[in-house]
Amino acid sequence: MSFEIPADRRYRESHEWASESDGQVTIGISDFAQDELGDVVFVELPEVGDAIEQDENFGVIESIKAVSDLYAPVGGEVTAINEDLFDAPELVNDDPYGEGWMLELALDDDAELDDLLDAETYEAQVA
Repeated sequence: MSFEIPADRRYRESHEWASESDGQVTIGISDFAQDELGDVVFVELPEVGDAIEQDENFGVIESIKAVSDLYAPVGGEVTAINEDLFDAPELVNDDPYGEGWMLELALDDDAELDDLLDAETYEAQVA
């Protein structure tokens, strides 16, 4: 089975993605991750204003199959969370790279993006 893996994002081995624009990073989970989880029924996210370190647990995602921790691909201050996920967690399954985004951070250190996998390397990991 092939999964959508956009080339304009960076990936963590634990399947979170990060997309950076002007120092703001949007974070979510990959198409592979949402497929492995199955139907997402609950998402717990941090509060706006919270500070998160790279690789730190920032939340929980629960599906009909499992409960999994979410890890920050990069560190920074949370500037926005996707509140739509509280009423419609299935957005993660329907559109993991669009409406299923989870949070936005003000990036602390650009170099942290270099620690993440590019799309080609991530694709090889999940193949």
